[in-house]
Amino acid sequence: MQSTDLIFTLMSCVFFMALVGWISYVKTKGSVEDKDGYFLAGRGLTGTFIAGSMLLTNLSAEQLIGLNGSAFGANMSAMAWEVTAGVATIIMALVFLPKYLAGAFTTLPGFLKDRYDDDVRRMTVVLFMFGYGLITIPSILYSGSVAVLRLFDVPSLLSLSYEASLVLTVLAVGTIGAIYAVFGGLKAVVVSDTINGIGLLIVGILVPTLGLILLGDGSFIAGLTTVATTNTEKLNAIGAATDPVPFGTIFTGMILANLFYWGTNQYVIQRTLGAASLAEGQKGVLLSGYFKLLVPFMMMIPGVIAYHLYSTGGTELPSIDLAYPQLVKDVLPVYLSGFFLAVLLGAVFSSFNSLLNSAATLFCLDVYQPMVKRKVSDAELIKVAKIASVVIALFSFIVAPLLQYAPDGLWQIIRKFTGFYNIPVITIVLVGLFTKRVPALAAKVVIVFHVFAYWLLKFQLDIQVNFIHVYAILFVVEVAIMLVIGQRKPRASIWTFKSDAKVSLEPWRYAKPASAIMVAGIVSLYILFSPIGLVGGLSTSFWFWISFVWFVNIVYCVVCVRSSIR
Repeated sequence: MQSTDLIFTLMSCVFFMALVGWISYVKTKGSVEDKDGYFLAGRGLTGTFIAGSMLLTNLSAEQLIGLNGSAFGANMSAMAWEVTAGVATIIMALVFLPKYLAGAFTTLPGFLKDRYDDDVRRMTVVLFMFGYGLITIPSILYSGSVAVLRLFDVPSLLSLSYEASLVLTVLAVGTIGAIYAVFGGLKAVVVSDTINGIGLLIVGILVPTLGLILLGDGSFIAGLTTVATTNTEKLNAIGAATDPVPFGTIFTGMILANLFYWGTNQYVIQRTLGAASLAEGQKGVLLSGYFKLLVPFMMMIPGVIAYHLYSTGGTELPSIDLAYPQLVKDVLPVYLSGFFLAVLLGAVFSSFNSLLNSAATLFCLDVYQPMVKRKVSDAELIKVAKIASVVIALFSFIVAPLLQYAPDGLWQIIRKFTGFYNIPVITIVLVGLFTKRVPALAAKVVIVFHVFAYWLLKFQLDIQVNFIHVYAILFVVEVAIMLVIGQRKPRASIWTFKSDAKVSLEPWRYAKPASAIMVAGIVSLYILFSPIGLVGGLSTSFWFWISFVWFVNIVYCVVCVRSSIR
C-alpha cells in the first residue's frame, strides 16, 4: 500500500471510528450513573440494539478469517457453528429469557444462587473468570490484531518485526476497545455494536459481490455461475468424518455448545438481561438468529470464491487463513479500505469490550459485593467495575501476544479450554430450570467432576472421538449424576421460582411463528448446500423438499397467529 493510500485509509478509519464514538457518547451521556445503568443499560434496550450487539459480539475477526479459511481449505461444513445457532437463540428466547427477566437477574451466577446456593454461584464465577481471563479475552484481542497485521501488512508499513508489530497492535486495539467498556458501560458497548453491525453487514455483502465480479471477469452472473457449477464439492455443508465439522455433531454436542453460548454465556446474554421488556428481548434474540442465516453467504462464500481465484489457477496461498485477507486486498477499492478497517476493528472491539464489561460485572456483583458483606453504593460498584476492567485489560495485553507461540495454534487452544466450562454450566442451568428437588450438592459435584473428566479425556487419553461428541457424552453423564443425587438426597424443600420482574413479561405475540420461520430457513440452507442442492448440480428432488419445508412452516405459522388472536 502506497503512503498516500495508507494516509487516506487511516484518516477515513479514524473518521468512521470517531463518528461511532461520538454517537455512543451522545446516546449514553448521563445514563451510567447507577448500577442498572452501567451494567444493564438501565434495563431499556430495544430489540434492534440487542440484536445488533449480540451479532457483533459473536462475529469478530476470527470468524472472518477462520470460516472463510475453512471454506477455502475444505468445504462449507463449518457453517454449522453459525447456522444451527439459530436453534439455540429460539430456546433462549422462549425458555431461558422469560425466567431471567422474571427474576430481574443481572448475571447468570445470580440465577444459580437463587436456584442452588451461594457456593454454586462462586464456582461458576471461577469457571467464567478462568475462561474469560486466560483464554477468551486474550484470544479475541490476539486474533483481531493478527487480522489487522495480515490485511494491512503492519510490519512493513512501520518497519518493525512481526513480534513488535503484534504487541503494538494489541496495545492499540485493546486500549481503544477498553475505553468503551470502562467509561461507557453496557449501553456504550451496545450502541457502538449496533452501528458497527450495520457496517459489518455492508462489508459482508460487498466483498462476495465484488469477488464474484472479479471471478466472472467483470460479470457478477458469470462469477456466480462458476461458483455454483464448478468444484461444487466446496459448497457441501454435509460434513464427513474427516471434514472440519462432521454432520453428525450437529445433533450431539454442537447444540449444547451453542445453547451455552447463546443462553448462558454472560458476555452474550448480558444485553438481553437489559431488555426493556420480554417482548423486546425476544425480538432481539430471534433477530440475531436470523442474522446467523446470512453467515454462510457473508463469511464462507468469499472463501469459496478465493478458492476459485487462487487455487484452481495454480497459485496456492501459503495458508488457508490468508484467503479472506487476500480477497479483500484484490477486490476492495482504496476509498473503502478505511471503512473496512473501521468495521473490522469495530467487530474486534465489540467482542473485546463486551467480554471486558461482563467480566467486570461478574467480579463486582458476584465476587466483590458478597465479599465485603455490607451495603455497597452504586457509585462504589461502578468505580470497582472500572478498576477491574482496567486490570483485566492490562492482563490481556500481556497474555495475547504470547498466543503466537502456542504449539497447536489459536483455534485448538480455544476449542480445548472452552470445554472446561461450557458443558457444566449448561448442564446445571437446564437441570435447575426443569427440576424442583435437585440440590446444590449435585451442581457442585458435576462442576468438579467435569473439570477432571474433561482434563482426563482431552489432555491425558488419546481417544479417537470428535471433541464435539465428547461434549455430548459428558453432558449425558452429568445430567444423570445430578438426577441420581436429586433422587437420593433431594432438597429439603421444593424450589419455587420467585418473580421479581422489573420490566413487562408480556411475550412477543409473533415469537413462535418467527421461530418456526427460522427453523425452516436453517433446513433450507442445509438442503441448498448439500448433494440434494448445489453439490453436483440441483437434484430432481430439490424443489420438492424446499416446497415441503415451507408448506409445513406456513401451515404452522397460520395456526400460531390464529391462536394468538383468540
